[in-house]
Amino acid sequence: MTSLYVDRRGVHLKADGEALVFYENDSRCGTVPLAPLSRVFLRGDVTLNASLLGKLGERGIGVVVLSGRKGVPTLLMGQPHNDAARRVAQYRLSLDANYCLRFARAIVEAKILAQYALIEELREDNPMVRYVLSVSLRRLENCRAQVDAQASIAALRGLEGAAAAAYFEAYKELFAERLNFTARNRRPPRDPVNAVLSLTYTLLHAEAVLVLHGAGLDPFIGFYHALDFGRESLACDVVETLRPVADRFVFDLFRREILRAEDFTTTDGACMLGKAGRARFYSEWESAAEGLRRGLDEAVTDVIDVVGSTKPPAADERSKFDAFSPVGADDTPPLSTMPLDVADDAGDAF
Repeated sequence: MTSLYVDRRGVHLKADGEALVFYENDSRCGTVPLAPLSRVFLRGDVTLNASLLGKLGERGIGVVVLSGRKGVPTLLMGQPHNDAARRVAQYRLSLDANYCLRFARAIVEAKILAQYALIEELREDNPMVRYVLSVSLRRLENCRAQVDAQASIAALRGLEGAAAAAYFEAYKELFAERLNFTARNRRPPRDPVNAVLSLTYTLLHAEAVLVLHGAGLDPFIGFYHALDFGRESLACDVVETLRPVADRFVFDLFRREILRAEDFTTTDGACMLGKAGRARFYSEWESAAEGLRRGLDEAVTDVIDVVGSTKPPAADERSKFDAFSPVGADDTPPLSTMPLDVADDAGDAF
Protein backbone atom coordinates (compact mmCIF):
# COMPACT_ATOMS: atom_id res chain seq x y z
CA MET A 1 0.00 0.00 0.00
CA THR A 2 1.19 3.49 -0.78
CA SER A 3 0.30 7.17 -0.49
CA LEU A 4 -0.51 9.75 -3.14
CA TYR A 5 0.58 13.37 -2.67
CA VAL A 6 -1.11 16.05 -4.77
CA ASP A 7 0.42 19.50 -4.43
CA ARG A 8 -0.30 21.22 -7.72
CA ARG A 9 -2.39 24.30 -8.40
CA GLY A 10 -5.47 24.00 -10.58
CA VAL A 11 -5.74 20.21 -10.61
CA HIS A 12 -9.14 18.50 -10.52
CA LEU A 13 -9.51 14.85 -9.47
CA LYS A 14 -12.23 12.47 -10.67
CA ALA A 15 -13.02 8.78 -10.35
CA ASP A 16 -12.96 6.68 -13.51
CA GLY A 17 -13.70 3.04 -12.79
CA GLU A 18 -10.93 1.79 -10.54
CA ALA A 19 -8.68 4.76 -11.20
CA LEU A 20 -8.15 8.30 -9.98
CA VAL A 21 -7.83 10.70 -12.90
CA PHE A 22 -6.14 14.12 -12.95
CA TYR A 23 -7.46 16.98 -15.05
CA GLU A 24 -5.75 20.31 -15.70
CA ASN A 25 -7.38 23.01 -17.84
CA ASP A 26 -10.12 20.47 -18.69
CA SER A 27 -7.51 18.12 -20.17
CA ARG A 28 -6.75 14.69 -18.76
CA CYS A 29 -3.15 14.76 -17.59
CA GLY A 30 -2.65 11.66 -15.45
CA THR A 31 -4.10 8.48 -13.96
CA VAL A 32 -3.39 6.57 -10.76
CA PRO A 33 -4.96 3.18 -9.92
CA LEU A 34 -6.91 3.10 -6.66
CA ALA A 35 -5.94 -0.46 -5.70
CA PRO A 36 -2.51 0.25 -4.17
CA LEU A 37 -3.54 3.46 -2.36
CA SER A 38 -3.96 3.59 1.41
CA ARG A 39 -4.14 7.39 1.78
CA VAL A 40 -4.24 10.59 -0.29
CA PHE A 41 -2.67 13.90 0.76
CA LEU A 42 -4.00 17.07 -0.86
CA ARG A 43 -2.46 20.52 -0.67
CA GLY A 44 -3.09 23.76 -2.52
CA ASP A 45 -5.76 24.55 -5.10
CA VAL A 46 -6.92 20.96 -5.70
CA THR A 47 -10.59 20.07 -6.32
CA LEU A 48 -12.43 16.75 -6.47
CA ASN A 49 -16.00 15.53 -6.80
CA ALA A 50 -18.25 13.68 -4.37
CA SER A 51 -18.21 10.41 -6.30
CA LEU A 52 -14.44 10.20 -5.86
CA LEU A 53 -14.73 10.88 -2.12
CA GLY A 54 -17.32 8.13 -1.86
CA LYS A 55 -15.13 5.67 -3.72
CA LEU A 56 -12.13 6.48 -1.52
CA GLY A 57 -14.27 6.03 1.59
CA GLU A 58 -15.62 2.67 0.41
CA ARG A 59 -12.07 1.40 0.02
CA GLY A 60 -10.91 2.71 3.37
CA ILE A 61 -8.52 5.20 1.76
CA GLY A 62 -8.00 8.13 4.12
CA VAL A 63 -7.79 11.66 2.74
CA VAL A 64 -5.61 14.27 4.45
CA VAL A 65 -6.22 17.86 3.34
CA LEU A 66 -3.40 20.28 4.20
CA SER A 67 -5.00 23.71 3.86
CA GLY A 68 -3.58 27.21 3.90
CA ARG A 69 0.03 28.34 3.92
CA LYS A 70 0.63 26.54 7.19
CA GLY A 71 -0.81 23.26 5.92
CA VAL A 72 -3.40 22.86 8.68
CA PRO A 73 -4.66 19.25 8.30
CA THR A 74 -8.20 17.91 8.10
CA LEU A 75 -8.99 14.19 7.74
CA LEU A 76 -11.69 12.41 5.79
CA MET A 77 -11.77 8.80 6.87
CA GLY A 78 -13.36 5.58 5.69
CA GLN A 79 -15.47 3.18 7.70
CA PRO A 80 -13.94 2.15 11.05
CA HIS A 81 -13.64 -1.39 12.32
CA ASN A 82 -17.09 -2.82 13.09
CA ASP A 83 -16.30 -4.06 16.61
CA ALA A 84 -17.69 -1.27 18.80
CA ALA A 85 -16.79 -3.35 21.90
CA ARG A 86 -13.20 -2.21 21.37
CA ARG A 87 -14.16 1.39 21.89
CA VAL A 88 -16.25 0.56 24.95
CA ALA A 89 -13.28 -1.30 26.48
CA GLN A 90 -11.00 1.59 25.55
CA TYR A 91 -13.26 4.08 27.32
CA ARG A 92 -13.32 1.92 30.46
CA LEU A 93 -9.54 1.58 30.54
CA SER A 94 -9.10 5.32 30.07
CA LEU A 95 -10.85 5.78 33.42
CA ASP A 96 -8.54 3.30 35.19
CA ALA A 97 -5.90 5.55 36.79
CA ASN A 98 -3.56 2.67 37.67
CA TYR A 99 -3.62 1.30 34.14
CA CYS A 100 -3.05 4.75 32.62
CA LEU A 101 -0.04 5.30 34.87
CA ARG A 102 1.53 1.98 33.87
CA PHE A 103 0.85 2.73 30.22
CA ALA A 104 2.37 6.19 30.58
CA ARG A 105 5.52 4.84 32.24
CA ALA A 106 6.00 2.40 29.38
CA ILE A 107 5.57 5.18 26.81
CA VAL A 108 7.95 7.62 28.50
CA GLU A 109 10.66 5.03 29.12
CA ALA A 110 10.50 3.77 25.53
CA LYS A 111 10.65 7.31 24.16
CA ILE A 112 13.70 8.20 26.27
CA LEU A 113 15.43 4.98 25.19
CA ALA A 114 14.74 5.84 21.55
CA GLN A 115 16.11 9.37 22.04
CA TYR A 116 19.19 7.93 23.73
CA ALA A 117 19.74 5.43 20.90
CA LEU A 118 19.61 8.13 18.23
CA ILE A 119 22.00 10.51 19.98
CA GLU A 120 24.39 7.67 20.82
CA GLU A 121 24.46 6.57 17.18
CA LEU A 122 25.01 10.08 15.83
CA ARG A 123 27.72 10.81 18.41
CA GLU A 124 30.02 8.32 16.70
CA ASP A 125 29.75 10.19 13.39
CA ASN A 126 30.11 13.70 14.80
CA PRO A 127 33.35 13.93 16.82
CA MET A 128 33.30 17.75 16.87
CA VAL A 129 30.24 17.75 19.14
CA ARG A 130 30.89 14.47 20.95
CA TYR A 131 31.29 16.09 24.35
CA VAL A 132 27.94 17.93 24.19
CA LEU A 133 26.21 14.78 23.00
CA SER A 134 27.84 12.73 25.78
CA VAL A 135 26.57 15.15 28.42
CA SER A 136 23.06 14.90 26.98
CA LEU A 137 23.27 11.11 27.00
CA ARG A 138 24.08 11.12 30.70
CA ARG A 139 21.10 13.38 31.35
CA LEU A 140 18.84 11.10 29.31
CA GLU A 141 20.01 8.03 31.20
CA ASN A 142 19.36 9.81 34.49
CA CYS A 143 15.80 10.60 33.34
CA ARG A 144 15.18 7.03 32.22
CA ALA A 145 16.29 5.68 35.59
CA GLN A 146 13.62 7.77 37.31
CA VAL A 147 10.62 6.65 35.25
CA ASP A 148 9.34 3.90 37.55
CA ALA A 149 9.63 6.17 40.58
CA GLN A 150 7.10 8.66 39.19
CA ALA A 151 3.80 8.30 41.07
CA SER A 152 1.60 10.34 38.73
CA ILE A 153 1.19 11.14 35.05
CA ALA A 154 1.87 14.81 35.83
CA ALA A 155 5.25 13.83 37.31
CA LEU A 156 5.97 11.69 34.25
CA ARG A 157 5.26 14.62 31.97
CA GLY A 158 7.73 16.71 33.92
CA LEU A 159 10.34 13.97 33.53
CA GLU A 160 9.55 13.66 29.82
CA GLY A 161 10.08 17.42 29.52
CA ALA A 162 13.48 17.19 31.20
CA ALA A 163 14.47 14.39 28.83
CA ALA A 164 13.27 16.40 25.82
CA ALA A 165 15.38 19.38 26.93
CA ALA A 166 18.47 17.16 27.15
CA TYR A 167 17.67 15.53 23.83
CA PHE A 168 17.18 18.71 21.82
CA GLU A 169 20.28 20.25 23.43
CA ALA A 170 22.19 17.49 21.64
CA TYR A 171 20.05 17.31 18.51
CA LYS A 172 20.50 20.98 17.63
CA GLU A 173 24.28 20.55 17.58
CA LEU A 174 24.01 18.23 14.58
CA PHE A 175 22.84 20.91 12.12
CA ALA A 176 24.74 23.56 10.20
CA GLU A 177 24.75 27.05 11.73
CA ARG A 178 23.19 28.58 8.61
CA LEU A 179 19.94 26.75 9.42
CA ASN A 180 19.58 28.82 12.64
CA PHE A 181 18.24 25.84 14.58
CA THR A 182 18.86 26.66 18.24
CA ALA A 183 15.83 25.10 19.97
CA ARG A 184 12.51 23.42 19.28
CA ASN A 185 9.82 25.98 18.43
CA ARG A 186 6.46 25.90 16.69
CA ARG A 187 3.25 27.80 15.92
CA PRO A 188 4.90 29.07 13.91
CA PRO A 189 8.23 27.30 13.32
CA ARG A 190 10.92 29.95 12.96
CA ASP A 191 13.70 28.11 11.13
CA PRO A 192 14.03 25.41 8.44
CA VAL A 193 14.65 22.49 10.81
CA ASN A 194 11.64 23.32 12.97
CA ALA A 195 9.51 23.78 9.85
CA VAL A 196 10.37 20.28 8.65
CA LEU A 197 10.00 18.76 12.12
CA SER A 198 6.49 20.25 12.33
CA LEU A 199 5.53 18.96 8.88
CA THR A 200 6.92 15.51 9.68
CA TYR A 201 5.14 15.30 13.03
CA THR A 202 1.90 16.44 11.37
CA LEU A 203 2.08 13.66 8.78
CA LEU A 204 3.03 11.07 11.39
CA HIS A 205 0.13 12.14 13.61
CA ALA A 206 -2.28 11.95 10.67
CA GLU A 207 -1.06 8.42 9.92
CA ALA A 208 -1.71 7.45 13.54
CA VAL A 209 -5.27 8.83 13.46
CA LEU A 210 -6.04 6.90 10.27
CA VAL A 211 -4.66 3.62 11.66
CA LEU A 212 -6.51 3.98 14.97
CA HIS A 213 -9.80 4.88 13.27
CA GLY A 214 -9.49 1.93 10.90
CA ALA A 215 -8.77 -0.40 13.83
CA GLY A 216 -11.98 0.61 15.60
CA LEU A 217 -10.32 2.67 18.35
CA ASP A 218 -11.23 6.24 19.26
CA PRO A 219 -8.25 8.46 18.43
CA PHE A 220 -9.47 11.09 20.92
CA ILE A 221 -9.39 8.87 24.04
CA GLY A 222 -5.82 8.35 25.24
CA PHE A 223 -4.20 6.80 28.28
CA TYR A 224 -1.10 8.98 28.73
CA HIS A 225 -2.35 12.15 27.06
CA ALA A 226 -5.47 13.38 28.84
CA LEU A 227 -8.69 14.47 27.19
CA ASP A 228 -8.31 17.83 25.51
CA PHE A 229 -10.86 19.44 23.21
CA GLY A 230 -10.02 18.78 19.55
CA ARG A 231 -6.95 16.65 20.29
CA GLU A 232 -6.58 13.01 19.26
CA SER A 233 -4.97 11.94 22.52
CA LEU A 234 -4.54 8.24 21.70
CA ALA A 235 -2.79 9.20 18.46
CA CYS A 236 -0.48 11.35 20.58
CA ASP A 237 0.21 8.32 22.76
CA VAL A 238 1.15 5.95 19.96
CA VAL A 239 3.45 8.36 18.08
CA GLU A 240 5.59 9.31 21.08
CA THR A 241 8.15 6.51 20.73
CA LEU A 242 8.34 7.09 16.96
CA ARG A 243 9.29 10.76 17.21
CA PRO A 244 13.04 10.06 17.37
CA VAL A 245 12.73 8.00 14.18
CA ALA A 246 11.03 11.00 12.55
CA ASP A 247 13.82 13.21 13.92
CA ARG A 248 16.41 10.95 12.27
CA PHE A 249 14.55 11.33 8.98
CA VAL A 250 14.66 15.13 9.28
CA PHE A 251 18.36 15.09 10.17
CA ASP A 252 19.12 12.98 7.09
CA LEU A 253 17.20 15.36 4.80
CA PHE A 254 19.55 18.20 5.75
CA ARG A 255 22.69 16.06 6.05
CA ARG A 256 22.20 14.76 2.50
CA GLU A 257 21.17 18.26 1.36
CA ILE A 258 17.85 17.05 0.03
CA LEU A 259 16.66 20.24 1.70
CA ARG A 260 18.72 23.42 2.06
CA ALA A 261 18.23 26.80 3.66
CA GLU A 262 17.33 28.35 0.30
CA ASP A 263 14.29 26.04 0.01
CA PHE A 264 12.58 28.07 2.76
CA THR A 265 11.04 31.51 3.06
CA THR A 266 10.01 33.46 6.14
CA THR A 267 6.77 35.45 6.28
CA ASP A 268 5.50 37.17 9.44
CA GLY A 269 7.98 35.19 11.50
CA ALA A 270 6.90 31.82 10.10
CA CYS A 271 9.44 29.71 8.22
CA MET A 272 7.84 27.80 5.34
CA LEU A 273 9.08 25.16 2.94
CA GLY A 274 8.63 26.14 -0.70
CA LYS A 275 6.90 24.06 -3.34
CA ALA A 276 10.06 22.60 -4.89
CA GLY A 277 11.29 21.61 -1.45
CA ARG A 278 7.94 20.06 -0.59
CA ALA A 279 8.11 17.89 -3.70
CA ARG A 280 11.49 16.51 -2.61
CA PHE A 281 10.27 16.14 0.97
CA TYR A 282 7.21 14.08 0.01
CA SER A 283 9.31 11.84 -2.20
CA GLU A 284 11.68 11.08 0.68
CA TRP A 285 8.87 10.86 3.24
CA GLU A 286 7.07 8.05 1.45
CA SER A 287 10.15 5.81 1.73
CA ALA A 288 10.75 6.67 5.38
CA ALA A 289 7.06 6.34 6.24
CA GLU A 290 7.09 2.60 5.55
CA GLY A 291 9.10 1.93 8.71
CA LEU A 292 7.05 4.41 10.71
CA ARG A 293 3.81 2.80 9.58
CA ARG A 294 5.08 -0.60 10.69
CA GLY A 295 5.82 0.92 14.08
CA LEU A 296 2.33 2.44 14.22
CA ASP A 297 0.72 -0.86 13.24
CA GLU A 298 2.61 -2.66 16.01
CA ALA A 299 1.68 -0.02 18.60
CA VAL A 300 -2.01 -0.06 17.61
CA THR A 301 -2.07 -3.87 17.65
CA ASP A 302 -0.62 -3.72 21.15
CA VAL A 303 -3.39 -1.36 22.27
CA ILE A 304 -6.03 -3.63 20.69
CA ASP A 305 -4.60 -6.62 22.57
CA VAL A 306 -4.94 -4.74 25.84
CA VAL A 307 -8.43 -3.32 25.35
CA GLY A 308 -9.62 -6.67 23.99
CA SER A 309 -8.59 -8.57 27.12
CA THR A 310 -11.13 -9.32 29.82
CA LYS A 311 -9.15 -7.52 32.51
CA PRO A 312 -6.40 -4.86 32.61
CA PRO A 313 -2.84 -6.25 32.56
CA ALA A 314 -1.03 -6.76 35.84
CA ALA A 315 1.46 -4.12 36.90
CA ASP A 316 4.42 -6.28 35.88
CA GLU A 317 2.90 -7.49 32.61
CA ARG A 318 5.33 -5.62 30.34
CA SER A 319 4.58 -7.81 27.33
CA LYS A 320 1.37 -5.88 26.77
CA PHE A 321 3.47 -2.81 26.01
CA ASP A 322 6.03 -4.48 23.73
CA ALA A 323 5.17 -2.21 20.81
CA PHE A 324 6.27 0.81 22.83
CA SER A 325 9.95 0.00 22.53
CA PRO A 326 12.59 2.03 20.69
CA VAL A 327 12.53 1.73 16.93
CA GLY A 328 16.03 1.59 15.55
CA ALA A 329 17.21 4.16 13.05
CA ASP A 330 17.51 1.42 10.44
CA ASP A 331 13.72 0.98 10.57
CA THR A 332 13.35 4.40 9.02
CA PRO A 333 13.93 4.18 5.51
CA PRO A 334 -19.76 6.48 4.29
CA LEU A 335 -17.16 9.13 5.08
CA SER A 336 -16.65 10.86 8.42
CA THR A 337 -14.77 14.17 8.52
CA MET A 338 -12.53 15.22 11.39
CA PRO A 339 -10.40 18.34 11.89
CA LEU A 340 -6.95 17.15 12.91
CA ASP A 341 -4.97 18.77 15.70
CA VAL A 342 -1.59 19.89 14.37
CA ALA A 343 0.78 17.14 15.38
CA ASP A 344 3.73 19.22 16.50
CA ASP A 345 1.43 20.42 19.29
CA ALA A 346 0.10 16.92 19.89
CA GLY A 347 -0.14 17.00 23.62
CA ASP A 348 3.37 18.05 24.54
CA ALA A 349 5.32 21.19 25.13
CA PHE A 350 8.59 20.07 23.59
